[in-house]
Amino acid sequence: MSQQTPTTPARRWWVPASPPARHLLASAIALVVVVLVFENVDAFRHAQLASVAYYAIAAAGLTVLTGLNGQISLGHGALMAVGAYTTALVLREGSMPFGVAMLAAMVFTALVGIVVGAAAARLAGPYLAGATLALAVGLPGLALHFDRILGGEPGISVPTPTPATWFDDVAYFVTGTELGHQKFLAYVAWATLLLVLLLLANLTAGRYGRVWRAVRDDEVAAALAGIHLGRARVLAFVVSAACAGLAGSVLAMVVRLTAPSGFTIVLSLSLLTAVVVGGLGSLWGAVLGSALLVFLPPAVTDLGTEFGLDAERAAELAPLVYGVVLIAVMLAAPSGVAGLGRRVWNRVRNGRSKG
Repeated sequence: MSQQTPTTPARRWWVPASPPARHLLASAIALVVVVLVFENVDAFRHAQLASVAYYAIAAAGLTVLTGLNGQISLGHGALMAVGAYTTALVLREGSMPFGVAMLAAMVFTALVGIVVGAAAARLAGPYLAGATLALAVGLPGLALHFDRILGGEPGISVPTPTPATWFDDVAYFVTGTELGHQKFLAYVAWATLLLVLLLLANLTAGRYGRVWRAVRDDEVAAALAGIHLGRARVLAFVVSAACAGLAGSVLAMVVRLTAPSGFTIVLSLSLLTAVVVGGLGSLWGAVLGSALLVFLPPAVTDLGTEFGLDAERAAELAPLVYGVVLIAVMLAAPSGVAGLGRRVWNRVRNGRSKG
């Protein structure tokens, strides 16, 4: 009696075989979805979606650091401040394009990440968390000390980026609508996010991703395999810091102000929460967690006012509900929303294959 061997389902003809090509296809589809959404929402939603984008850029970098490499950072809000202040200083002269300011913010924050990452590579667990927590508390205070350069408590106003004439004409030709200020910033934010996700997806799917996972899972086995632990940790921190600096740059342009009050420890904790809720190690989970971070508090506040609470009490209800959601996700879905969705999809697919 012959024994049948299990067969794997055939790949769809439209799904590329190589991971970079699949990531590029997913990014192109996501870009089309973004355009369709942006052309059917108002300016307030554009502002909210831009906020989701810069949170997600930083959360995606933190996913690489914490989810893939196992380093817990509570200081990414401070790294976002480095990128935001770099952007504000570069754009303050008014002669630099905003793309140059974004690149400068990313590079300078990556250099800061080299210094912090070299020190963090010698620490682990709560010691690393404590060191990065000190960074989050202390670094924004430099703006108060160097107030003549960094603006002190009021901060630095950031000039509004404007699209080039050709881009404005192309946008009007494609969409048939005027490209307003808020919509343009939302497009810049989401184009940056999709580019970051594409680069990080290719990076984590390759050699460096395997090295980071090996260090996270078993340091001894990784060292015996010839992996330089310190170098791998520093590289992960630098990549994550560059993403945080880019996120801070986008935040500065969207908010049009860079001030110490915008980069408190709450921001760092919020980013870590978004990563945990979305799913550790999942880049799209970082986007989902960031969306929850932006849309849940106002939705809870509106719901509270509908039930008769005043505006102040309704606003105080939002952090409570967010904490409850975080606890519920950690208990019901330890792998986050992305992991829960992946398990549901696998069950549906296995059910169809059996049927």
